[in-house]
Amino acid sequence: MSKKILIDLAKFRDPKDGNYNFGECIYNFHPNNIGMKDIVEKAMILFTCRQCEDSPCILVCPEEALEKNDDGFIVRATNLCIGCQSCVAVCPFGSIMNEVFTSKKSICDLCDFNDNTESLKCMETAPKGAITIVDFDENKEENIHKLNDNILVKEFIWDKLMKNE
Repeated sequence: MSKKILIDLAKFRDPKDGNYNFGECIYNFHPNNIGMKDIVEKAMILFTCRQCEDSPCILVCPEEALEKNDDGFIVRATNLCIGCQSCVAVCPFGSIMNEVFTSKKSICDLCDFNDNTESLKCMETAPKGAITIVDFDENKEENIHKLNDNILVKEFIWDKLMKNE
């Protein structure tokens, strides 16, 4: 089993003021990059978004920057997105966060993450426990889901919560 990065979506948000802290990034190719924001956006779309059948976020976008992919998941073309936040305002469930959906694209290269990695800059500067390095795989019983081969996401899946009511 290889090491993975575990992202706990709930821990990025400060419970006192509601602001998000995605940690700092060392990706040097453009200033003010917050690489973790790119990963959080993908995770929120896959695991937090309710994938509405009528998708009001897609319908309201003035630049047609949102669409559903072949798997039925919302994807955003950041080269078209103007950051107007219409999608955030119209989302009936509050699944799209304005701190995540901005017109600027952030890039995460995982800092050459491998089995020898002990820490990451984003991990050191994000809220405690938001980003950790772990030695386990996806565990849906623990609400830990696979985003890709290197990243796991801890998030409560909405339809699973609905079934437990």
